[in-house]
Amino acid sequence: MPKMKTNRAAAKRVKSNGGGKLKRWHAFKSHILTKKARKRKRDLRKGAFIVTSDMPQMKKLLPYL
Repeated sequence: MPKMKTNRAAAKRVKSNGGGKLKRWHAFKSHILTKKARKRKRDLRKGAFIVTSDMPQMKKLLPYL
């Protein structure tokens, strides 16, 4: 049986924490920032966790994480 491959695009976008949850970063914060509110840009700086309903798909993309 060959080794399973990690999806490198997904691996670069998420990190695992100690409890096994996957942390991700927000999109929409790289350009066209003048029309976005200060509070919205501040909240986009923070990370977020992958939703539990998406975890089965992420386990397929990242089998060794």
